Amino acid sequence: MRGPSVRVPLACFAAALLLVLFLPRSDLAAPRRAPADSASAIARGNNAFAFDLYSGLRTPPGNLFLSPFSIETAMSMVYAGARGATAQQMSAALHLPGDAHEAQAGFADLLGALQSSAKTHGYQLDTANGLWAQKDYPLLPAYRQAMGSAYSAEIESVDFVHEAQAIAARINSWVAQRTQDKIKDLFAPSAFSPNTRLVLANAIYFKGSWARVFKPQMTQEDTFIAPGGAKIQVHMMQQQGSFKYFDAGSYQLLELPYRGDTLAMDVFLPRKPDGLPAFEQDLTADKVAGSLTKLGPAMIRVELPRFTMSSSFELNHELAALGMRLAFSRGADFSGMSERGRELSISTVVHKAYVDVNEQGTEAAAATGIGIVSTAVMRYTSFRVDHPCFFLIRDLSSGAILFMGRLDHPSPG
Repeated sequence: MRGPSVRVPLACFAAALLLVLFLPRSDLAAPRRAPADSASAIARGNNAFAFDLYSGLRTPPGNLFLSPFSIETAMSMVYAGARGATAQQMSAALHLPGDAHEAQAGFADLLGALQSSAKTHGYQLDTANGLWAQKDYPLLPAYRQAMGSAYSAEIESVDFVHEAQAIAARINSWVAQRTQDKIKDLFAPSAFSPNTRLVLANAIYFKGSWARVFKPQMTQEDTFIAPGGAKIQVHMMQQQGSFKYFDAGSYQLLELPYRGDTLAMDVFLPRKPDGLPAFEQDLTADKVAGSLTKLGPAMIRVELPRFTMSSSFELNHELAALGMRLAFSRGADFSGMSERGRELSISTVVHKAYVDVNEQGTEAAAATGIGIVSTAVMRYTSFRVDHPCFFLIRDLSSGAILFMGRLDHPSPG
């Protein structure tokens, strides 16, 4: 008997990718092998944070794709150095254990488990963490050790005071190398200043084949109904067979496993062509977890658009709105990073993500960067022009003087 036909609109599919592609599945469906308790706790917190963040990002129309795991990992590296009320706010917003050491142990276990699973089951999943610190800024040895032991972070001393733009280019190169050139220019050349004291970054890259690939000869041009009812042409991949499926009435849920059956893409498809906003309105980690437990085998004809998309975000506002406002203010306490950590605050959190879905499988990458600056009051030397002076205007590249003169008695401009 022929099973239900599932046609997957692009917008729904992008949302589904967000939900599961980079999320450890320990709390979303019964795992084949229970990971360490600490890793499971981090996975649950990551998933809760993912939906909180998605709720803040979904309002603008258009495609949306990000890696909550990359953002959570990078922010947890900052959390490791937070203390007092700053740490409490970050713990609550990120859904991390209140004990920073417990969070570090959980990330170490989870990152290790993800790497081990990828090697065992034949897909590529690479994660990397980096830390660039102002060369004369005294990071605490305990913080450096935590970054190395829990996150395997590459730590480098740099000179933001004199080489800010060059360091931005160097970090961007680091990100590009670790994402197979899928994420470029994470930071703008002007992202850092002489006040920058620390930059942390996470990069993640995934490439996996479908457990059952779509045959390219089956792909056909078809119609996709975009928001507002506009009809556009897409390349629709097709296949049929036994897949895990759940009919929730107002939406359908389909699971597409990757080779090795340890990662999968779960697609939530509203019944109505314009039903995604209403579905997103009630989207929570618990709702998704409940739906995934109801997946069961069914004969399905799958029709899925082939696509590539990328997204970029500046996340200061969204993260502060989740409750960690102190971390972005002069009242931040990062004394777990440095004895002068009460002078630090987060200046920028940037994120970029890329995904390519085709007949063979999925390639996806993301990176998160966090800039931390000194908020200490700067002392200035007085330079008061209240008497005649000489001045010139020159080309800094060649040194050529273009204009010169003397100010003897200024007239009103």
